[in-house]
Amino acid sequence: MHLGAMLYPTGYHVAAWRDPAVPPRAGIDFAHLSALARVAEQGKFDFVFLADSLAVRGRDLPALSRTAIRYIGQFDPLTLLSALAVATDRIGLVGSASTTYNEPYHLARKLASIDHISGGRAGWNLVTSQNEDEAFNFGLDAHPPHAERYLRAAEFTEVLTGLWNSWEDDAFVNDKASGQFFDPDKVHVLNHRGAHFSVRGPLNVPRPPQGYPVLVQSGSSDAGKDLAARMAEVVFTAQPTLEEAQAFYADVKARVARAGRDPSQVKVLVGAFPYVGRTREDAEALRARLNALIDPVVAYSLLATQLGSDVSGYPLDGPVPQDLPETNLGKSRRALLLEMARRERMSIRQLCEFVAASRGHWTLCGGPTEIADDMQAWVAAGAADGFIVMPPTLPEGLTAFVEHVIPELQRRGAFRREYAGTTLREHFGLPRPAHPAAIARDEAR
Repeated sequence: MHLGAMLYPTGYHVAAWRDPAVPPRAGIDFAHLSALARVAEQGKFDFVFLADSLAVRGRDLPALSRTAIRYIGQFDPLTLLSALAVATDRIGLVGSASTTYNEPYHLARKLASIDHISGGRAGWNLVTSQNEDEAFNFGLDAHPPHAERYLRAAEFTEVLTGLWNSWEDDAFVNDKASGQFFDPDKVHVLNHRGAHFSVRGPLNVPRPPQGYPVLVQSGSSDAGKDLAARMAEVVFTAQPTLEEAQAFYADVKARVARAGRDPSQVKVLVGAFPYVGRTREDAEALRARLNALIDPVVAYSLLATQLGSDVSGYPLDGPVPQDLPETNLGKSRRALLLEMARRERMSIRQLCEFVAASRGHWTLCGGPTEIADDMQAWVAAGAADGFIVMPPTLPEGLTAFVEHVIPELQRRGAFRREYAGTTLREHFGLPRPAHPAAIARDEAR
């Protein structure tokens, strides 16, 4: 199986920052973050993963002041990945960047640079932005409509790959004797004009070592799955049950096949939120201890963010309302939570606690054998090609997973003992994209 490690600075539990073992300024503590990346590399993870938002998430100051999970007090992910590139040797480096509030040329240049700095370990998580407050930081009065954001994302990705093909792999000859720096016949000007972008090119960075950084996509709506089928190489999804994960997995793989691509070359990774103990009792005690730290104000506010609607006017111990107004925010997570609440007859209080702990991701709780059993079962059942591990607290949650669960998976032959390659593409078994000009020359022969 493939494994990514989410480095949310404090850990993924909403109350993780209150744990005594979590550094108080984790989001801007580079020693802490670089140590986490090295622990993940010690565990032979495929990659570390950095999520992002281009705004403080929400304007509820009483709730914001009691949590560290709303992208407050954290580094820019691409800047941090550049630093982690020189703090690590083999592990992949994946960061989120929005296609709604970035320009393709800027992002193509930054990601190509990270791929060169890291020796071919970069990946980009394509997101269209769920946080509506981002609009107010970029001269807009409202978030663009969901469908429009995905149309822009598709064209954005086409421009990126075109810019990464600005130079053939051997364009830079660096011949000091003749004085020729690059071969002008091997530079390709993009000259893109589309509905959303006009980009001439060429990119002023050589072609990345991987050809392209690995393309990750994390939207699970129909529009997101269609985009993934056309362009993604790794799909990150939140699926809290085996049945939902199996249905998502089968759907994505079928869409990939219909798009004329090889389904085996698109990896589906499910978010996994593990409470790891030496025994199940230890793990349950950890979960109870962290859940006891959840502030009710934070729980309500976070639920409103996930559902796109304020439900604080409904009885806390009453059912979750199913007739909430439509939202322009992320639709797949909202639909997932509402369906789970309906199916399991959850009260608002129960859904608040669930969201505050895991935010809709698959939750595992137990000793190393039990957790390894569950992870293997999901892969064997066609629910995932692997997981993005989201430790409840950091560093302890990641260290426990690496010290106890990874050896159990390795003992079973379910996970690598050593890296076989040096690039993120090699970790995933993905081919390096050939340059279109090289393909054309081969076909002409």
